[in-house]
Amino acid sequence: MTGQPRISAAIEAVVGTRPKVWPGRSYPLGALFDGYGTNFAVFSSVAERVELCLFDGVETRIDLTCGTGQVWHAYLPEVGHQHALRVSRPTDRGTSRAGCAATRTSCSSIRTRARSPKASSGAPRSAGIATTADRRPRTARRTRFRSVVVQPYFDWGNDRRLEIPWNETVIYEVHVKGFTHRHPEIPEPLRGTYGGLAHPAAIAHLKSLGVTAVELLPIHAFVHDGFLLDKGLRNYWGYHSIGYFAPHPEYASVRSASGAVAEVKHMVKTLHQHGIEVILDVVYNHTGEGNHEGRSFSMKGLDNAAYYRLVDDKPGFYKDYTGTGNTLNMRHPHTLQLVMDSLRYWIEEIHVDGFRFDLASSLARGLHEVDRLGAFFDLTPAGSRRLARQADRGAVGRRRRRLSGRQLSAAVERVEREVPRLDPRLLARRAGLVARARIAADRIG
Repeated sequence: MTGQPRISAAIEAVVGTRPKVWPGRSYPLGALFDGYGTNFAVFSSVAERVELCLFDGVETRIDLTCGTGQVWHAYLPEVGHQHALRVSRPTDRGTSRAGCAATRTSCSSIRTRARSPKASSGAPRSAGIATTADRRPRTARRTRFRSVVVQPYFDWGNDRRLEIPWNETVIYEVHVKGFTHRHPEIPEPLRGTYGGLAHPAAIAHLKSLGVTAVELLPIHAFVHDGFLLDKGLRNYWGYHSIGYFAPHPEYASVRSASGAVAEVKHMVKTLHQHGIEVILDVVYNHTGEGNHEGRSFSMKGLDNAAYYRLVDDKPGFYKDYTGTGNTLNMRHPHTLQLVMDSLRYWIEEIHVDGFRFDLASSLARGLHEVDRLGAFFDLTPAGSRRLARQADRGAVGRRRRRLSGRQLSAAVERVEREVPRLDPRLLARRAGLVARARIAADRIG
């Protein structure tokens, strides 16, 4: 009997000490932190088994319970680890070939986010994503994404939405990394980061231009394309989102998930203090998982047919209205809920002022036609600014892009005619924009 404790200790050293597990509840979805523990809930209509994988030096797996509405859930009173989901599912129910591992399992972190105790309304709260960089050739590379439940509280003081009238709004599109990396007055440690955009030098530059709102190119956590990594390159623009509730970790000056979220909140609060609104360029039309040859590390593994639009007679292939390999299935209620929860999270928890929707028409397609764009925007949080790039690869999108050089030139002249006066600080900027537009018109013509 004296050897039994030693055997138990040896087993724990290998597999980790198993945490306490309670049944939890099926709503709201995501990872709900209530100050004491975390409730995990995720939807999957095809799963045969869903395991919560906790990482704290070793991996510990916990089976989730399938409850109401095909939602799998569990509550952990003691959790602070990085985590992911392992989903076991059939291989013949609308799952792409790329999503079918030999063991019929895959890991996902797309629907895990942390929320504060007041989240009974279902509004999602702060979350983080941890990634392990792997620059090996694609044949030897494994993608590893892990979510992190972070401390959601932040001292916002008297921060509020500025609600600047549209006729007084001047929007400046900016890339967080590119803008701050090249600014000579931003300290080296803050270049390329959210903190850099909140630096006095960056704000002074924006104010000198008369800017009242910054439109940030995608800051949702995104992935780098495999063919780029093979060439030693990176995805600069960030239009391959994979985590709709987490800021991209590479833009943070700190290397912890909780620190990244806090840094984004500090950036928004500081910009608001100087009268500058924050609008996010969001990519809800597709994800970075690609087509049937792409990697499976997120919604493909959870429920491929629910989250993506598949070819009717070939469910192993994707309808590609976006030109990226896949299109999110906004006709499915859980996919639509995912997007709406994400929008509410960034407004309520991060205090952003609005969104610019990339390829908005793909969010409103019925069978093929664009027929619900207005209805989609009616569902977005009230009071937020909403901008849209409508054209996608569908038939409607192609027609909208067919502008001749003469039409573009006429549009430029109309803008010049309808804007009789501008702030003197913007006159030079306007002249430059008009000149570039005329060059583009001449090239097209």
